[in-house]
Amino acid sequence: MTVRIRPLDPLRDAELIHPWVTHPKAAFWMMQDAKLQDVERAYMAIAAHPHHDAFIGLVDDEPAFLMERYDPSEIELVGLYEPRPGDVGMHFLVAPTETPVHGFTRTVITAVMRELFDDPATERVVVEPDVRNTAVHALNEAVGFVPEREIQKPEKKALLSFCTRAQFEIAVGVAV
Repeated sequence: MTVRIRPLDPLRDAELIHPWVTHPKAAFWMMQDAKLQDVERAYMAIAAHPHHDAFIGLVDDEPAFLMERYDPSEIELVGLYEPRPGDVGMHFLVAPTETPVHGFTRTVITAVMRELFDDPATERVVVEPDVRNTAVHALNEAVGFVPEREIQKPEKKALLSFCTRAQFEIAVGVAV
């Protein structure tokens, strides 16, 4: 499998990702009732934000996942933890499929983490998934995340977790 990540174009990609973010399996993305225009608007806001970026992940040149990168000292986690220089926040969502491939989501999160650590300024990746999202907690731990504590965000109770470059390299057995 070859994985490539490109910037998301809100106008061009909203139609692509709308069924992804509104799918029942994307419940933790909190966009279940979003209309196409809502998705367009949400990703236009991300595109305009100086501390938030969105990307489309392609696997073998087919759109397969959504990735967001953000500065947790500026958005999402302000006041909820003590940020360090080099912290980068991340969200990812795998497109729903009728034919799941074993290990696919782990391949995706590994590619997302490699992309983040490809930036030499990235020291640590920060995630804050819903505490009930046990599937993503297991995936996060598989690539080196260590849960720190539960935090209360306005929209959810989240599990604050961190992954350093060294933890990622040990978890996946590859230097980045």
